[in-house]
Amino acid sequence: MTAQPVEFTPSLWTAAHDVDARRPRSLQRQLGASDTVCERRAAYIVAGTTPSDETDKRAAILGTYIHEGLLGAARTEYGWLVERAVADDTIRGHIDAVQFDEATAARVPVRHRPKVSAADGVTVEDVKTKSTFLWDKVRRYGPTEAELRQVYLYADLLRTVGFEDVRGQRYLAKLGPLEVARIRFRFVNRDNGEEHIQEFAFDPMEATRARWWVQRVRELNSPEEGRRSFDGPGLDAICDHCPFMTTCWGLPERPGTPVQTLLIHDDADRIQTLADYIRGHELETEGKSIKKLARAKIDTSPAGVYGGNELAWGGGNPTWDIDVEAMVDLHEDAGIPVPMVPDEKRMVANLKEAGLAVPEKRTARTTPKTIIVRPFKA
Repeated sequence: MTAQPVEFTPSLWTAAHDVDARRPRSLQRQLGASDTVCERRAAYIVAGTTPSDETDKRAAILGTYIHEGLLGAARTEYGWLVERAVADDTIRGHIDAVQFDEATAARVPVRHRPKVSAADGVTVEDVKTKSTFLWDKVRRYGPTEAELRQVYLYADLLRTVGFEDVRGQRYLAKLGPLEVARIRFRFVNRDNGEEHIQEFAFDPMEATRARWWVQRVRELNSPEEGRRSFDGPGLDAICDHCPFMTTCWGLPERPGTPVQTLLIHDDADRIQTLADYIRGHELETEGKSIKKLARAKIDTSPAGVYGGNELAWGGGNPTWDIDVEAMVDLHEDAGIPVPMVPDEKRMVANLKEAGLAVPEKRTARTTPKTIIVRPFKA
């Protein structure tokens, strides 16, 4: 059979989005641990609200592919348990990796035992892919509050219920609840492959807080009672890619204005918002002053590690300007006419020196809208 010619080149991303939409996780309707990033978003899922927005999932899909590749390799080489389901009546999720200690590993069939056991007890690991843009923040501050909540929900399901009794892991479900000892975050830079690991002991109080968070969401009378955990479209990427963005925020009354204008209802809101603006301005000014002083003080210090920070120096390289005279010579040698463009700056200077008005014409462009906030005296 001869293949028929294709009139257009199909997009790989279209295929990737279609495949992703058919994944069990995408079809899941029960609240998942990874959905607990925002209280109102979780509330919409609990209420069964139909998504209002189609979102671009390219970054998330890339993260999924990296997960599958790296975790698949870890399963093959180390015998890790990867992408294992946990669930109860309120929430479900898939743990990226679970590592058994020697005693727990002895309770499963020999062919399923890890090649290397966890030395400090059962460990729940979550793998997060991040861009270089966020990498410094990850290394400095570790997981976010939402990421901590997610992994503690996984760990708590494992220690209270155990693995879900589903095909492919029934031998694990027979183990029942497991005593989780460690939590590990493994961050992977999706741009250069750099790896950063943060590991700590399991904290039962953090697990309880995570459970309380879910319980509060389930007790809401309506999703709109849920708190927005982020600042909204245009100000936070989480909102920009949320499937409930329009349902949550609506549309601005005037096209082209920020949707956050809907948060202003009366003069009391304006008073508070202007106070917030002034406070932000003061913090920004203070922060710039602190940075300027610190930069001046450290100017002659050698590169190196000082406490929890590493100092490095960049720049100092020669800069290059276009050699206009050399270009003129090349034009003349090659017989190319030298462009004679009017020198606007020189013409303006000439008119001003001669005492003549500089002619102007109105354009369709407008100056940026600026805000002016100053003390008011009645």
